[in-house]
Amino acid sequence: MGEEGARILEREVRELVRRRGLDPIGDRAGLSSLVTDAVGDYATRASVGVVPPLADPAAAVRAVTDAVGGFGPLQPYLDDPDIEEVWLNAPTHVYVARRGVPELTSTVLTAEQVRDLVERMLKTSGRRLDLSSPFVDARLPGGERLHVVIPDITRNHFAVNIRKHVVRAHSLADMVRLGSLTAQAATFLDAAVRAGLNVLVSGQTQAGKTTMLNALAGSIPGSERVISAEEVWELRLPVRDHVALQTRPPSLEGTGEVPLRRLVKEALRMRPDRIVIGEVREAEAFDLLIALNSGIPGMCTLHANTAREAVAKMTTLPLLAGENVSDRFVVPTVASAVDLVVHLGLSRTADGVVRRQVREIVAVTGRVEEGRIETAGIFDRDADGDLRRGDGMPPGEDRFERAGFDVRALLADPRAVPVGTRPAPVGPWAGAGPRAGAGPWTAR
Repeated sequence: MGEEGARILEREVRELVRRRGLDPIGDRAGLSSLVTDAVGDYATRASVGVVPPLADPAAAVRAVTDAVGGFGPLQPYLDDPDIEEVWLNAPTHVYVARRGVPELTSTVLTAEQVRDLVERMLKTSGRRLDLSSPFVDARLPGGERLHVVIPDITRNHFAVNIRKHVVRAHSLADMVRLGSLTAQAATFLDAAVRAGLNVLVSGQTQAGKTTMLNALAGSIPGSERVISAEEVWELRLPVRDHVALQTRPPSLEGTGEVPLRRLVKEALRMRPDRIVIGEVREAEAFDLLIALNSGIPGMCTLHANTAREAVAKMTTLPLLAGENVSDRFVVPTVASAVDLVVHLGLSRTADGVVRRQVREIVAVTGRVEEGRIETAGIFDRDADGDLRRGDGMPPGEDRFERAGFDVRALLADPRAVPVGTRPAPVGPWAGAGPRAGAGPWTAR
């Protein structure tokens, strides 16, 4: 009887939402108040036998709220702070990653439920999914990133991935607190961003590149105007003067597409003091190089296995821009335009816990030998897993000086850095121990 009562209650709430013109996704407070009132009215009628009683009124409130204003059976997973990602291989195979450990849940859906959920998720994104466009990337109202593939690209069922941003680090101080890097490395990166160095954040999927990019952006001076461009809005840059651009897929007629290359070009017309590209995958790398080479500082992310592979990839992706683009232009341009590479690694311990850390920070020296760009290690992990100072030096020492930093002092023993050499400290890191940066953190 409890299940029947819950179904009746859900139908009544949906009708009330329709009559009042309430936006159940956008106005969660209004929906919660409406459901609470509806449950009270329902309980009154159930007490005199007009409708079946509810087995658990509190559970009914949660279930109806999730069904009408959330994403039904998947909503509890989205609300769980320990769950990083949710994915469906089939209606009866719903998985979650809890603190990095994947598990098969007991949730069982129908094919119709999955289609309805995907349609509801895409409703506010303005993106479509059909036979002519069987893939979709979109952002959910809560900030999660949605990716869906439909048959006949998949064999039988919708493939759905929902990636959450469990931890949002807004500064490099947060990254130190989360154990991603040492206080000395964070102090150096803070100075590098303030000095206007061009930074490439590399790593494998789910290594935490977007989180690191957000944290680096926290060091951008408040007087700067920042233009960001990405395929799906994921960046949450803690910058006051910020314009966020997002790509647009083509219409049903095949028109109106706005690719990432176009956004990078348009960003240069918007008076940027700095540009941030969410992720470089293809020919937009060429337009980014042109922007960086014109003197506009910038940052972006890139998939790569090591920092040096990221530099090599930046020399090949621009070649996709056209046959008239050659490595004779690209290689020296990358060498002069890219200053630092922050590489993130992802590993799994014996008990299944995922660790996301800065594996190395590499400087691009600007020199090219036999077509290969020279790099120098500034920080890297030793055999014990500690992030240690290397023997490399970053380029642009004069830029550090103009920003008020003594980079050589910053890279010396952190205990030897005199107080006051940093005009705008990032955070209270003086107590960082020798194994700072060895802990796990959870984010994309």
